[in-house]
Amino acid sequence: MSDVTNERDAGRTPRRWNPLARAARCGETLHAWRTRRHGHAPPAHDTGGAPPPSEPAAVESVLWRMRTTVRDEPGALAALCTALAERRVDILNLQTHPLGAHTVDEFLLRVPAGTDLAGAVAAGGGTDTWAERADAHDLVDGPTRMLGLAARAATDAAELPLVLRQLLGRCTIRSHPAAVIGGGADAVPPAGVLEDTVIRLPDPEGGVLTVERPYLPFTPTEFARARALVELDARLGPRMPRGRDVLTLPEGRRVSVRRADTADLDAARAMHERCSAETLRRRYHGPVGDATRYLDHLLSPRFGRTLAAQTASGDIVALGHLLWDGDETEVALIVEDTWQRRGIGAELLSRLVDMAVEAGCAHVYAVTQASNTGMVAAMRGLGLPLDYQVEEGTLVVTARLTPVPSHSAPEAGERVARH
Repeated sequence: MSDVTNERDAGRTPRRWNPLARAARCGETLHAWRTRRHGHAPPAHDTGGAPPPSEPAAVESVLWRMRTTVRDEPGALAALCTALAERRVDILNLQTHPLGAHTVDEFLLRVPAGTDLAGAVAAGGGTDTWAERADAHDLVDGPTRMLGLAARAATDAAELPLVLRQLLGRCTIRSHPAAVIGGGADAVPPAGVLEDTVIRLPDPEGGVLTVERPYLPFTPTEFARARALVELDARLGPRMPRGRDVLTLPEGRRVSVRRADTADLDAARAMHERCSAETLRRRYHGPVGDATRYLDHLLSPRFGRTLAAQTASGDIVALGHLLWDGDETEVALIVEDTWQRRGIGAELLSRLVDMAVEAGCAHVYAVTQASNTGMVAAMRGLGLPLDYQVEEGTLVVTARLTPVPSHSAPEAGERVARH
């Protein structure tokens, strides 16, 4: 075998060129290319090589919202996070609620299925721990969520109870009129009151807003956020979306459908005067003379949303109400006699249900009488699962708006540990 020296570049160390070695390398390159091209090469472990490393098995995980209390001292939060990390728990979001010598830490967690979350938190120093299942909607970060809630409240006065519920989780919100509260012991100072599981705030429309969450105490941070939303509502004053849609009836006549509020009180009273005693009785389930006095409450955005059907001449001929009844939602309809059986009630009810779905309501119910075939037919026309309950001649029809999850969390969360 001869050696050839390449001395083309003077001053550099001569480089020896071996033709046989170069040919061997070219052969290896060609073989590798053909293997990739045709894919006929067997796996390395089939030819005596080491088997490839196996991929880690996918582990099912579950989203949880969790609160726990730790001492407000250096290293306390780090110890808790370390205990969670040791069990492969992924922390997706964290908010802190200072409480003097302690801090309530609120987590959004991705937890491997079967993990003893309570044991992990206890090992990390957490006490008085509460947790509930979360979903993808909880992945929004805190500031973005607050801005979205404020935008909803700024658009529509009827949104305030809804945004408070979105902010504070499952809770019961009630508005007590000023006439009920009066100036006695139940009066609330301008700054509001926080009492463990109850928040009371001055209602911008008069009276008091009460928020109750028996299963989980409110923190001062939550109280401050709720108060900020109520103050925003007070600064903006009465407001309501002013859009309207035109509904063409079977005979060709048209009515417009729009939101209504207390500014429509006179037109609503005039409709009552044109209604028969039987129509008023079916709607209000009581003395006909008392029907009109309910209107101020029903038209207030604080208690829900109202849709009105209005003729070209300005007369209101039908009203549909979506009412926030604590932590439940009621729908109610009244249609003037001469405008009944034309599809107006069904159209209003369908729109009210769409609003309820948008608001995150799981159910709506209607209180009527078995003889009120129009209301019963309208509820059936929704095409939703219905539940019927009859008590002393009163019929309550409940429509389920969202399917019940197969592995839903406890209704009011779950206290997984208490130390």
